[in-house]
Amino acid sequence: MQVDGVPLRTIWPVAGARAVDIIDQTVLPHAFRLRRLGRLEDAAEAIRSMQVRGAPLIGVTAAYGLALALDGCTNDETLLAAVQLLAATRPTAVNLHWALARMQSRLLPLPPAARAVAAWSEAAKIADEDVEQCRRIGAHGLQLLLAGRRGEARLEIMTHCNAGWLATVDHGTALAPVYAAFDAGIDIHVWVSETRPRNQGLLTAWELRQHGVPHTVIADNAAGLLLMRGGIDAVIVGADRIAANGDVANKVGTCLKALAARAAGVPFLVAAPGSTIDFASADGAAIPIEERAADELRLLRGCDAAGLPGELRQLPATAAVANPAFDITPAQLVDRIISERGCCAADRLRTLHPEEADG
Repeated sequence: MQVDGVPLRTIWPVAGARAVDIIDQTVLPHAFRLRRLGRLEDAAEAIRSMQVRGAPLIGVTAAYGLALALDGCTNDETLLAAVQLLAATRPTAVNLHWALARMQSRLLPLPPAARAVAAWSEAAKIADEDVEQCRRIGAHGLQLLLAGRRGEARLEIMTHCNAGWLATVDHGTALAPVYAAFDAGIDIHVWVSETRPRNQGLLTAWELRQHGVPHTVIADNAAGLLLMRGGIDAVIVGADRIAANGDVANKVGTCLKALAARAAGVPFLVAAPGSTIDFASADGAAIPIEERAADELRLLRGCDAAGLPGELRQLPATAAVANPAFDITPAQLVDRIISERGCCAADRLRTLHPEEADG
């Protein structure tokens, strides 16, 4: 995708250096800043602090973090300790654990002297595969949107959180069909839920603006009213983990969108690559839900009238706060899941992944 007209990914290796650059998403949308990751600890902190976020991008960052860890020492102890450190950064996004498992199975059988080069190569391969998978999600999702289009009327899409290219290496998951439609010259408009308390919908608005896609930001709790009024063609969200039965873990508030969409008769779609499907989790009850810091809710972050970044307290420091980062949307509320392999009913995931039929 593009930033100020310049094609860019969310993460890339630095030429001539054992490092990767990322877009620091904690300063968006008020500023655009790159951050260089040169150590394992940098990658872990980038994931933990949400400088990178979105399940696919978290997985790719973890893969590069493992490559960074092996630059100085490549023995088994270093490799396994790095895997353990990275795995503990975010519990819900399954792509993190998928990428680490893939890296470990690729590297552990190799002689230590061959591991560093192989780690960088495998991480780059995971990143490139993510780009292609998201491109395919866009193509499959676009066909689904067009099949449900109301004649020649403008496509009206609602989304929640950020599942655009900022949440992946490129293209995005939930927004990939939107970009595919816009690039094909199809009239499309996106209703962007700002998604409290981290307001990741503002990232969606930022990247849509960069690409020129018409959009309107709404308070996340305004979605029900807009859906009941009619005129919304579909709700599309991403996922941090999808259980074997089709239950979906995604940013908190997603289940409310699904309930409102079902009541209004609006299709509720989930877009995610195959690496987000966790066939080892029988249902949503098996998915761990991350509980984040209370100050994410007690404090508001933004810019003042002078454009300077700062914080505003909206709750006392002693106020009791529950801050679950994700919720579970039951499979029966999901009309279709879109992956790089095509589209299916939520409870029919194995039709797209027959290799998991005996899982």
